[in-house]
Order: sequence, then C-alpha cells, then structure tokens
Amino acid sequence: MSAVVCGLGGWLPPTIVTNEELCDRLDTTPEWIRSRTGIIERRVVSSGTATSDLAVEAGRRALRSAGFSTVGAVVLATTSPDRLCPASGPEVATRLGLVETPAFDVDSACSGFVYGLATGVGLISAGVSDSVLLIGAEAFSTLVNPADRTTATVFGDGAGALVLRRGRPDEPGSLDAFDLGADGEHSDLLAIPAGGSRQRSATGLGHGDEADWYLHMAGRAVYQQAVARMRDSTRRVLERTGCSASDVDVLAGHQANIRILEALAERLGLPGDRIVSNIDRVGNTLAASIPLLLDTATNGNLIPGDRVLITAFGAGLSWGSTLLTWPDLFVQPVDLSAEEETT
Repeated sequence: MSAVVCGLGGWLPPTIVTNEELCDRLDTTPEWIRSRTGIIERRVVSSGTATSDLAVEAGRRALRSAGFSTVGAVVLATTSPDRLCPASGPEVATRLGLVETPAFDVDSACSGFVYGLATGVGLISAGVSDSVLLIGAEAFSTLVNPADRTTATVFGDGAGALVLRRGRPDEPGSLDAFDLGADGEHSDLLAIPAGGSRQRSATGLGHGDEADWYLHMAGRAVYQQAVARMRDSTRRVLERTGCSASDVDVLAGHQANIRILEALAERLGLPGDRIVSNIDRVGNTLAASIPLLLDTATNGNLIPGDRVLITAFGAGLSWGSTLLTWPDLFVQPVDLSAEEETT
C-alpha cells in the first residue's frame, strides 16, 4: 500500500504588490529587493479575506483535478490560521462540502506542506483513510510588520493543494521515502514572539512591544541554516531511495529566496536549469509554497515522468524532503500574469 498524488490545484488572491509599491514606504529600492530575494512582486489578501478562503479555493481545484467529490481526511498546513482556536481545517472541509470528514491543521511553518505530505501518507498507509486532501494556505502578510524591510519584502499569500489516494508503490506519484527534522534550539531565528501563551502570560493581553506581534527574522543565520539543512535532508532522501543527484530532473525547493535555491543546487551538484521557481511572482508563501510551485510548474516546466526532489525549510527550525516520479495529472495552473477570480 502506498499514497499516490492524483490531484493538484492552486489559488492566489487578486491583489498584486510590486517592489516599486513597497519602496514607497520602505527605505529600499526595487533592485535591492530583487537582487537579494529574486522577488519582483507578491500577492496579498485584501481586508476581510482569511487563510480559510484561500484554502477552500485551492482545495476545490485539487478535488476537481483528481475527479473526487469526497476524501477520507483533510489536512491543512498553515502558520496563519483564521484564529488561534479552533483549527481552520474543519471549517475548510465543511465549506468544501466534506461534512463530518476528519480535518485538522499542521503548523510547521515553511516545512508544513512536507510534514503534511508525510502525515497524509501515514493516514493512508495505516488504513485510516483511503484518500487525503492536503492544503497549504497562508495569509501571512497579516503577520508581517509593514515597516520591516527584512520581512515585508519577502512574504506573500496564496494556497495550493494535493489529493492523495491509496495506490501501489510502483505507480508514478507514489510517496514513500521522507526525511523530516527539527531543531528547537534555534527557534528564535524565525518567530512571532506575541500571540501565544508565553508572552500573554508574561505581559498580559494588549501589552508589550507592538512589533512582537509580527514576524522577527534573523536573515543571515536563516540563510545558512536553510542551505545546510536542506542539503543534508535531500541527500538522506536520495540515499534512502537508492538515487543520486544525477537522477533528479526537477528540484522543487521551498520558495524562500532564489539565492538559497541556487546555493542548494550547487551543493547537490545539480545544474541550475533543474531548479523550478515562481518566487519572482509570488514571494515566500510558507506552507503554500511547494504546492503552488508544483501547480505553476505544470505549465511547461514539470512533465509526467520527471523525478522530482521536494525540500523545504522553515521556522521551528524544521525541514523536510521527499522524492517522487511526477504523475500524469489534469491541472489548470494558476495564471501568474493575471488576477485570479474566485471559482
């Protein structure tokens, strides 16, 4: 028994924010942003739009891609849920018509979708579910300090989703080998200090530094950790599958920074043309990054039969990797050059 990818969908909010627009309020230039991140523009939610709204749209498209009207479970990977309590997954499932379907959230920041993939594989392999809808969705722009050049230039909003079904290990799309890891010693490198029980109990609700309610990021240290952790993680996955870097057709890495992806490819000995990327148009969308990347890459850069190496790194610190042969799917990828409309 194995879990097989059989559906894929993505969705982006319609509002585009360019580097030029950000420079109107930040002490920077469009070229500074592009040269250090690879980002030209990103999508952001409008007032009143929440993570669950993005998740529903991506989930609907993934179900349509798979030809499914129902699944055995829904897993939502997100770091920006609608509320601290309850989880957003059950509401997303209900809005998709999956009434009383088991649904829950996974919070592992930018690694959340890979952790969610491993969770979905576990549910199917254990016989708990015969199919799983896994969604990565973020409205993370709501948690970024608009006056902080380090973070306001990097993060965007969006959602992507995969459908997994029970299948054979030798099928294209089968997911078997994973490498997951975490290191809480460095948890402060990427963190939102306020909002949880630690700071609420220490200072009282509504007190303390307003900046603590937004993301804090130690950029240089995060860069070093990301390259090293994803390098080691991908190497372990390749060893477990009996593959080498030369067997990899596509490197689908978390879209945090183009320089991180290039450094990772260099350390793995992969030529640059094997990197797929959409960071220039969507920025860092955390848990939505990998499925959105796969969705957009199907528009010419990802074809059935490609051996795809997936890897991610994020707050926690956390990281994860997996390898699969890309299946033949019906996908209508999001159009990065146009505004997406709710379906």
